[in-house]
Amino acid sequence: MLKDIKIDAKQRMVQAITHTDIEMAKVRTGRANPDIFNSVSIDYYGVKTPLNRVSNISVPQARLIVIQPYEKTLIPLIEKAIMENNLGLTPNNNGVVVNVPIPPLSEERRGELIKYVHELIEDGRVAIRNIRRDAIHQIKQIGDEKKISEDLIHDAEAEIQKLTDEHIEKLNKHQEDKEKELQEV
Repeated sequence: MLKDIKIDAKQRMVQAITHTDIEMAKVRTGRANPDIFNSVSIDYYGVKTPLNRVSNISVPQARLIVIQPYEKTLIPLIEKAIMENNLGLTPNNNGVVVNVPIPPLSEERRGELIKYVHELIEDGRVAIRNIRRDAIHQIKQIGDEKKISEDLIHDAEAEIQKLTDEHIEKLNKHQEDKEKELQEV
């Protein structure tokens, strides 16, 4: 019973970190990273389709992303989708591929992005703390219903707290890494 609560809490904490990582991958740094297009979809024959399913995305240079669609007729749709996603990028094409140059970040923009990363990480921390709160509440509830000893309840709460600390530490590391990436020129 208590073990199930711990397993559930751990899975939910991992999901919270995964969600935060997905959101942070969208934050554009000064380097070319094809992950910034993970949220971009195009209307492919009436179906919203992720960009990476209708094209090859490569990084031939540090500040250039090349998108090669499987069908040349998709080029205008890809350019439109990139512009509509407000990524701060201006795509252009040569009739065969879509080139997306990555401009260097200004100091002001770096500051804004670092603030945004802090917000994303804090949202992740809050989610993990909420999971901890729910798990401890469930432990106490089961302890009252099943007449489980105070020591077992205390041990289970300590395990949940240890899980929480580990996952928050992972988020802190992700924040540190992303900040370093944003500071690179």
